[in-house]
Amino acid sequence: MEAIKKQATKLREQVAKQQQAVLRHLGHFSNEDVTVDEADLQCHQKLQDLYSSTKAAKHLQRNIVRGIEGFIATSSKLIEISRKLADDCCKYGVEDQNTGSSLAKAALHFGNSHKSIEDERETLLGILGEQVSEPLRALITGAPLEDARHLTHRYDRFRQEVEA
Repeated sequence: MEAIKKQATKLREQVAKQQQAVLRHLGHFSNEDVTVDEADLQCHQKLQDLYSSTKAAKHLQRNIVRGIEGFIATSSKLIEISRKLADDCCKYGVEDQNTGSSLAKAALHFGNSHKSIEDERETLLGILGEQVSEPLRALITGAPLEDARHLTHRYDRFRQEVEA
């Protein structure tokens, strides 16, 4: 997609240069006007580059947010399953502790350690959601992309009005 956009931009620039050459040949432009148009083309190209890069950044951020949300959803389900396992191990360890079985002690320790691991994992997922996903989501709808988009559209309208 980027290659097509670059190719279209190059074609636009070539057409604009050819139009300028024809008009210059016919005597409609002086050399001073041509330099202004070249500066205008450079400015327009910079705006297009800004727009393209902010759009690409927005898509990357959106993909990162989707990935994080998928990871959080999957990990939450894993936490739920692991907690159930830890609870069952603790229950077995407490019920059979009276027999003095080393399996019961191991199950109790395993269950308790897994509970604390899952608590930490849940805290990590909360931090990941609050400090990574939410700020990126805010950036996606933020001002830089919208400013570049509005500036590019306004510039294109202005250019079309001048050409007409």
